[in-house]
Amino acid sequence: QVQLVESGGGLVQPGGSLRLSCAASRSIFKINAMAWNRQAPGKERELVATFTSGGSTNYADSVKGRFTISRDNANNTGYLQMNSLKPEDTAVYYCYADLYLDPIRRLERWGQGTLVTVSS
Repeated sequence: QVQLVESGGGLVQPGGSLRLSCAASRSIFKINAMAWNRQAPGKERELVATFTSGGSTNYADSVKGRFTISRDNANNTGYLQMNSLKPEDTAVYYCYADLYLDPIRRLERWGQGTLVTVSS
């Protein structure tokens, strides 16, 4: 079955930047809408950002002004650009996407998660 493949996580110093990527394992599937969630050690999973099919974006208060969610229609890839990273941003980040082949054939998938560690 088609999966969402995430990449871009890693270790970064406070104040640094990372860009997470999310793409369907089969390129025939397109991203209609997407979201990024994260789960920090010892905490519940939280919604970080959403991108609707109409292009609207929403962000958690904790990341507003620092994170940007986007979709590149040219390569059918979703992104989460993370700037001015803080230690409290350390978490496993999960991509969620509404995928489609056409208006009739749709499915929803979660990515496998990618670890972001912000530390000096």
